[in-house]
Amino acid sequence: MKIFRAIAAVAFFAVITVGSVFAQPRPTTPSTTPATGSMPDARIALVNTDDFADEKTGIVRLVAAMKRVDGEFQPRRTELQTLQQQIEKTTADLNKAAPVQDPKVTAQQNEKIEQMKKDFQRKGEDAQAAYQKRLQDVQGPVYDEIGKALDAYAKAHGITLILDVTKIQGILSASESLDITRAFITEFNSKNPTASLMPPQ
Repeated sequence: MKIFRAIAAVAFFAVITVGSVFAQPRPTTPSTTPATGSMPDARIALVNTDDFADEKTGIVRLVAAMKRVDGEFQPRRTELQTLQQQIEKTTADLNKAAPVQDPKVTAQQNEKIEQMKKDFQRKGEDAQAAYQKRLQDVQGPVYDEIGKALDAYAKAHGITLILDVTKIQGILSASESLDITRAFITEFNSKNPTASLMPPQ
């Protein structure tokens, strides 16, 4: 049973805007220009932020942060797995012995198993909460860097609006040329090649 699930603790906004989408209207000449004005030029791009955490093709620093936290919590994960195995063994032993032993002994053993289950649930919940908080503490600064880099990437490529497809429903079809995910990940990794640049937590 998996006790922990790797999650991204800091979410991006569904829409990341770069610059002003609605620019000031161009000067108009009353005699020749319609009163409705003109629409600003806009370039839209799509990004899949779920891909940032992909272990093989994602952002190196983000994946490294996740693995770092996983390593820190391995002892607690092992403890929970051991406790679960003890519960399963104790339950199996009781099922075999119950038909031939004193009902009072069976009741005591059942109480012991129930207490073990409560301890397992409590420790599991505590570990999960601690894991999520630690993951957020470690990955948060990386996500901040990613957000700044994405903003810089958009400005450098003349992108006015970036939509995160993982946060927006209703995008049924779009040209692959709009997807900047892979290009952005490649650029970010090239400028931030190792997790060693991350400050110790």
